[in-house]
Amino acid sequence: MTASTPYSTARIRGDFLEFFKDKGHTIVPSASLVPGNDPTLLFTNSGMVQFKDVFLGAEKRSYVRAADVQRCLRAGGKHNDLDSVGYTARHHTFFEMLGNWSFGDYFKKDAIAWAWELLTGVWKLPAERLLVTVYHDDDEAYALWRDMVGVPEARIVRIGDNKGAPYASDNFWQMAETGPCGPCTEIFYDHGAHIAGGPPGSPDEDGDRFIEIWNLVFMQFDRQPDGTLIPLPAPCVDTGMGLERLAAILQHVHSNYEIDLFQALIRRAAELTGTADLENKSLRVIADHIRASAFLIVDGVLPSNEGRGYVLRRIIRRALRHGWMLGVREPFFHQLVATLSGLMGEAYPELPAARTLVERALKAEEERFAETLDAGMKIFEEVAAGLGPAPGTEVPANARDGASAPPGRTIPGQDAFRLYDTYGFPLDLTQDIARERGLTVDVPGFDAAMAQQRETARAAGKFGGGVQLPADLVATLQPTVFLGYDALRADGLKVVALLRDGRPVDALEAGDTAIVITDRTPFYAESGGQVGDTGRLDGDGVRLEVTDTQKFAGQFHGHLARMEQGRLKVGDVLAGSVDAARRATIVLNHSATHLLHGALRGLLGTHVAQKGSLVAPDRLRFDFSHFHPVAADELARIERLVNDEVRANHPVVIQQMDMQSALDIGAMALFGEKYGERVRVVKMGESVELCGGTHVGRTGDIGLFKIVSEGGVSAGVRRIEAVTGQGALDHVAAEERSLDEAAAALGGSRGDVADKARSLAERIRRLEREIDSFKARAANTAAADLASAAIQVQGIRVLAARLEGLDAKGLREAVDTLKQQLGDAVIVLAGAQGGKAALVAGVNGAAMGKVKAGELLAHVAGRINGKGGGRPDLAQGGGEDGPALALVLDEVPAWVGQRLQ
Repeated sequence: MTASTPYSTARIRGDFLEFFKDKGHTIVPSASLVPGNDPTLLFTNSGMVQFKDVFLGAEKRSYVRAADVQRCLRAGGKHNDLDSVGYTARHHTFFEMLGNWSFGDYFKKDAIAWAWELLTGVWKLPAERLLVTVYHDDDEAYALWRDMVGVPEARIVRIGDNKGAPYASDNFWQMAETGPCGPCTEIFYDHGAHIAGGPPGSPDEDGDRFIEIWNLVFMQFDRQPDGTLIPLPAPCVDTGMGLERLAAILQHVHSNYEIDLFQALIRRAAELTGTADLENKSLRVIADHIRASAFLIVDGVLPSNEGRGYVLRRIIRRALRHGWMLGVREPFFHQLVATLSGLMGEAYPELPAARTLVERALKAEEERFAETLDAGMKIFEEVAAGLGPAPGTEVPANARDGASAPPGRTIPGQDAFRLYDTYGFPLDLTQDIARERGLTVDVPGFDAAMAQQRETARAAGKFGGGVQLPADLVATLQPTVFLGYDALRADGLKVVALLRDGRPVDALEAGDTAIVITDRTPFYAESGGQVGDTGRLDGDGVRLEVTDTQKFAGQFHGHLARMEQGRLKVGDVLAGSVDAARRATIVLNHSATHLLHGALRGLLGTHVAQKGSLVAPDRLRFDFSHFHPVAADELARIERLVNDEVRANHPVVIQQMDMQSALDIGAMALFGEKYGERVRVVKMGESVELCGGTHVGRTGDIGLFKIVSEGGVSAGVRRIEAVTGQGALDHVAAEERSLDEAAAALGGSRGDVADKARSLAERIRRLEREIDSFKARAANTAAADLASAAIQVQGIRVLAARLEGLDAKGLREAVDTLKQQLGDAVIVLAGAQGGKAALVAGVNGAAMGKVKAGELLAHVAGRINGKGGGRPDLAQGGGEDGPALALVLDEVPAWVGQRLQ
């Protein structure tokens, strides 16, 4: 940032919010990067995500104008430019979106006027540098820009349907294939003629001269399945402006990586990696990725091998690979968190609050990366060993494809992609290692595998999935009134909607399976980890079995039901009865989950946070952040702490209050949940949490809490499963029966089971040592007998034989013995059991120069539908036992002879 530019990133955030606060907007905090109660979206990728239900008409806020600075992530699904980050001026994984919103209040005129006022009046951007686009038939927006704002017609560009279908345009926005949509107008900044590129809509629009900074979306239609547009009764405004792009303009720099925030991170990254060149692209990658990684962890995501955790792992490891490229071999990435917290902690106080957890999670992943690198190298060696003999000439260092490689000496594209996708090997690293071994890489095959993975991720990242209520239906419904906190049976439930196969219908017949939505219900809809209620719906000559209850569009309870008799129509009135016994067991487990959460935080530390839960009739499951297995004595203490709270028989106090008041009294919000302005606070003893679930009246109702298991779910996430009430008593009884059975089998009583088990284990270990000793002697004897069967091949003794009764370990010992006896030798031994053959190959002495054990083993295993590989002197593998095994062993001397020529 130049000395003449006072616009820091922090000031720009503040200016934006203050401007719209003065325009009557409610300032809303940023939502989590993990969308609350929205399984259709991987990450919050734009500012509108937290308002999705408002636009759909399923949620109403106490305000009609809002403004926020939303943290966003685009590194998976539809928006995935991860490999471009750091190498272009404006690609990021994590970014901040400035947005202002109108929910049926102001529309195009005010949105356009205020955008221009802020850009040119507050931030003093020169009007002649700004250009705008409108949808080609949006004459209203065009006229407002020309007549009200005064933008010359030459700087107003109409953009038509440029994506191959009606309304498929850069200037027409839609939430999904159907539903709210509308034209948009975009504001571009002209960086000047010295930058390559043309205006939007021109053939060279992809250049860097004209940069979009603000998009104003006017949601005024509801798109139907047949493509027609129906005007919305209350048009809305949804705007988004990239903070980083705007900061680059206001700070008079061209690249986002030159703004104050990134420069501070880049300087710190340079210090940690010992890099003098601040323009190094790897420093940009590291600076970008620390923001994404840190805020994902703040928002409850930890590295894992699936879903959001997998995306986080890829981001972290990409940063670590760039550190590796800069020569760093020790953990460094986590040390950037302190700098990031200082830069962004004021805007996002949750970051400094979680700093310790973020640093620990990143450091653990850094340490794991070194192990992964070793594992990936082993896979590379196995792949390379199976490619056949080394060529006589070396592959050129600049070879980028498989065309120049000798036949059979190319790493397949699928294997290169597996190293990239599973073990974090970038393509260039695989190529470097391959060149050292005279190999090359099938780059087109790698690119094809990459494209397939991106297409799969793109398909998985679309809005959709599950039953969606049509927007026109949602507009006619009022949120379901839930009666189930106070009653398990209710009369006078009016049927307001019926859906069969996801489509609204007017009536149901006997035998139909459908979703029944009523205006009121005692049935709890699945949310917050608590499963949905089951039970019955009855009416005049009508009976339905409710097998589940789900929540649709955030506020409508849908009963998944089967019509057992009668005919049901929209407008009919029903009585609902929840399965009371089932609900009672769920209630015990849900309240115990709160007590467990408190016990974990009290004993293990405040870094413990919920990462998921299941509250079912038969058990509870609780996932939480913790970086080590919970020891047996710790589990016992946790169980005791929970049962202490149960015996204390605390009253369960439930209150409704605004979110800030709840936070002020220390209430904890649960992972993955979406909260409105008014929240439900559940207090039992020291536990205070936000929760919409059903609970006991007093903690003593739980009766007994018993932990069943503890284990790892993913890196940094542990899982406890437990039972309560009668389920806990049944579990204890089952354990006692098992103990009695074990005592009987050991010939003792409950009291001496442990001593007898230890004695038996020691006896087993002693016998195993004796068996190993016998096997070793047998291997030596077999090796001595086999040595005389070796064949001379060009001065090298070659032995290929089958040995009965030896496993892989015994075969290795026999090969080692034969090496010592035969000197210059090539040896292959096979052992078989249960239709499977174990193979071990060894090369010794003068044969080492021309014959490699890994290649020989891969050849033999390949002939018996197996695989294997290893070092040049020793390799092992396996395959199928059968006639082909004897044939390939007979061919080994000839195979060796070819290599010795």
